[in-house]
Amino acid sequence: MRITKDEAVHIARLSRLSLSEGDIDTFSGQLNTMIEYVEQLNRLDTGGVEPTSHVLPLNNVMRDDVQAASLPGDEALRNAPDSTGKFYRVPKIIE
Repeated sequence: MRITKDEAVHIARLSRLSLSEGDIDTFSGQLNTMIEYVEQLNRLDTGGVEPTSHVLPLNNVMRDDVQAASLPGDEALRNAPDSTGKFYRVPKIIE
């Protein structure tokens, strides 16, 4: 299956991309390369391969939730660009 130039323009329009004529040629070529690779993968015999979500066995490495002293307020505000007393100051964004 090959992506035509018209199909590449249609995909670009759906993606809200503004492409030049040269970009459209590049874009369609790249799409065709990806489709050819997927077709190549589809030809592989995967009958004896179990489905996996990762190629390596993964286990969550969790530490115990241990209560500890928190960071003092003045130290937490030390790198703040703007603060008032014990609070961060940020620009107003809602009228």
